[in-house]
Amino acid sequence: MTTETTTTASVKIPAPATPYQGDIARYWNNEARPVNLRLGDVDGLYHHHYGIGEVDQAALGDPAHSEYEKKLIAELHRLESAQAEVLLDHLGPVGPGDTLVDAGCGRGGSMVMAHRRFGCKVEGVTLSATQADFGNRRARELRIEDHVRSRVCNMLDTPFEKGSIAASWNNESSMYVDLDDLFAEHSRFLRVGGRYVTITGCWNPRYGQPSKWVSQINAHFECNIHSRREYLRAMADNRLVPQAIVDLTPDTLPYWELRATSSLVTGIEEAFIESYRDGSFQYVLIAADRV
Repeated sequence: MTTETTTTASVKIPAPATPYQGDIARYWNNEARPVNLRLGDVDGLYHHHYGIGEVDQAALGDPAHSEYEKKLIAELHRLESAQAEVLLDHLGPVGPGDTLVDAGCGRGGSMVMAHRRFGCKVEGVTLSATQADFGNRRARELRIEDHVRSRVCNMLDTPFEKGSIAASWNNESSMYVDLDDLFAEHSRFLRVGGRYVTITGCWNPRYGQPSKWVSQINAHFECNIHSRREYLRAMADNRLVPQAIVDLTPDTLPYWELRATSSLVTGIEEAFIESYRDGSFQYVLIAADRV
């Protein structure tokens, strides 16, 4: 049974249900990394995920040029927005009358993109009041607050009615929760035939166990990365049938290799690059239908 609390982002929302979730809420309430904020400043879309695609070297120009770092930041942002576009590509048919859910919505960049593409309503949930307030402020600035809303909410215990949601996603947020609990909740609020999509890093079961690099990533983000096998098993147990499984690992390496040369490094770049290269870590998209 959850308790109720009030924040500036929403009224009467479920409080974090466990001490760990309280820790995660504090982590993201205090997070203000330049790698997230400076990239979002490029065009006002603030993401909390990584990028995919080949680097446009022509757009970067000469590294010795005074504008090179500014161009590099713009290129990193282009790659992270391209990642969000790929996720939206897999949501299936969505109409203006539909409602989507972004579970672990961060500062809301993908929600804005989804509304712009489909004209629909988008509900975002996050444990962070700071993130929810930021996303709602951006929605007001863009005059789309009637269609795009962030709320402080446990993604395992949402207020959405059973079968009311056309499509939903987790974009690099599923490593903070138990997958059976997560997919049970998506399965509950998705309508039959609704689409669920996740893009996530997962450790490769063929490697045997999580590698030292994966352990470093877990420690850095205070998360618990799951294996690819765990995703598929938990989906099968919760009436989510995969329609597409896409290995994005080769597509995300250019983003990381470029980021490692920037002024925005956080110290975790080597772990991502080396784990992707040695095969112990994978970056995958899974799209599944609710049956």
